[in-house]
Amino acid sequence: MKSLILFLCGIVLLSAFSVSQEKKSTKKGKSTVATTKEPHGLVVIKTSLGDITVQLADDKAPKHAANFRKLAKEGFYAGTTFHRVIPGFMIQGGDPNSKDDDRSNDGLGGPGYTIDAEIGLTHDRGVIAAARQGDQVNPARKSNGSQFYITVAPATFLDGQYSVFGKVIKGMDVVDAIAAVPRDRNDNPIQKVVIEKVTIK
Repeated sequence: MKSLILFLCGIVLLSAFSVSQEKKSTKKGKSTVATTKEPHGLVVIKTSLGDITVQLADDKAPKHAANFRKLAKEGFYAGTTFHRVIPGFMIQGGDPNSKDDDRSNDGLGGPGYTIDAEIGLTHDRGVIAAARQGDQVNPARKSNGSQFYITVAPATFLDGQYSVFGKVIKGMDVVDAIAAVPRDRNDNPIQKVVIEKVTIK
């Protein structure tokens, strides 16, 4: 009987030790994951001048972030160009019309739908935001379904008017290089700067 009691006590102690070790291991594992895990919502815009990595703002602009991700998965942006670049301001792309050789229709296209405004984030350097038609024809400030711009400098005068839905976290040198390319009188690069593809990380 005495040996049986000692045996049972041994099992209890062993179990307690195992649980203790498991908790420590789990805690340590979580800590490791938290420090090495990449943030969610990353997309990479691969251009003919280099890659731009963007952190999408799913929390502040969920409709725009989801739409950008959807179009990326469909391959919508492949072959489009940055059709409007203004040094010290921004670069604009995402128009399917820019795939052809007719420059006169660049900036007029889209996927055939608009997105409800999600206005709130500020226009710091390196943000990505949705293009849209002017207030005269678009008082609700709905966004174009695919066209976007990336700022190369703070543009606070646009705050409260356009839907910012992410920020560049890597590749601002590429954005700056695109903004600096020679362009025509309509700010369209003379030599096309192509978006080869957009991938989700």
